[in-house]
Amino acid sequence: MQPSERDAVLRRVAAALTSVLHPTTGEDVVSSGRVREMEVLEDGTVRFKFALQADDPGTLVRQSRAAAEKVDGVQKVKIDISLPAAGAPMPKSKSPLRAGNVPAPTPNASLVPGARHIIAVSSGKGGVGKSTVAVNVAAALAQTGRRVGLLDADIYGPNVPTMFGERRKPRVIGARGKEKMEPLEAHGVQLMSLGFLLDEGQAAIMRGPMIAGILKQFLSEVEWGELDVLIVDMPPGTGDAQLSLVQTIRLDGVVMVTTPQDVSTGDVLRGIKMFERTNTRVLGVVENMSGFICPCCGQRYEIFGRAGGRRLAEQTGIDFLGEVPLEIPVREGGDAGVPIVVSQPESPAALALREVAEAVIARVGTLAAAATA
Repeated sequence: MQPSERDAVLRRVAAALTSVLHPTTGEDVVSSGRVREMEVLEDGTVRFKFALQADDPGTLVRQSRAAAEKVDGVQKVKIDISLPAAGAPMPKSKSPLRAGNVPAPTPNASLVPGARHIIAVSSGKGGVGKSTVAVNVAAALAQTGRRVGLLDADIYGPNVPTMFGERRKPRVIGARGKEKMEPLEAHGVQLMSLGFLLDEGQAAIMRGPMIAGILKQFLSEVEWGELDVLIVDMPPGTGDAQLSLVQTIRLDGVVMVTTPQDVSTGDVLRGIKMFERTNTRVLGVVENMSGFICPCCGQRYEIFGRAGGRRLAEQTGIDFLGEVPLEIPVREGGDAGVPIVVSQPESPAALALREVAEAVIARVGTLAAAATA
């Protein structure tokens, strides 16, 4: 592409980006200084920096990318996102969190009006197989004919795209000013994840207030349609994402995932206590990687200990929803994008995960019946 052609493309992209407006201030992303250092490379790639502000909705970047990609002559769009400098003023919270003072949930039922039940899958520790449980429970429920959605709320480590084998970018549908993202579908499950919006290998570098905004947008600005259950795959820990979710929308409950060893159950106990302090029901505990059966000799090995999840459930007085054995095909299915309840439905792990799924739904139904009695 010649320099004169690149200049023409640059002008067209700049003009297109002026149509991307901040929903609160009404400013476009160019005149407000959010889009900076724009250039067009010889191969038709458009590159620019986007200075994301603390109160900006995450959709601004997506809308800017979409606007630039539609310009004639643009082959590819690369956006370098910069965040507010340390010490920059952040939006003031109406209900600041302090030790011993956790605000009660203030749910907005209209955020996902078509979802009959909303269930979070959480843990206090990373690496326990929380996403594996969430993905397979969602797929197992879809196999029964239920309408299921899965929201990947793990902003820093979105694994749902890989585990469902889906890498497309969601379409934007609806009239101007009322646009929504259309979830992708795989194995009968409606999916949304930040991983669908990021380039491969791109890190999500953002502070807590932005995480809260993204989660709210994934709830309210996605066309979920009518769902029997929406499952939310949470990040590990007890931080911004967990607090934002329980203060934004009323959950039917949370499923806690642990492995048997004490270092895991201790962290999960802290997670349980956090949800209890925010008046959020804990539906029960799932023990993942509960034992490994050698495919050669059939002997069972308790690699991570034994019955830690069951002891945790007894200690806290909540339900024990089941244990899932450690199997190589579970990992292989996650890497290949085919949950084990789909790829090997009769395997011990798949059968255990299907039992967990039905136990979760039964528990939600019991609570719902009690609430209306």
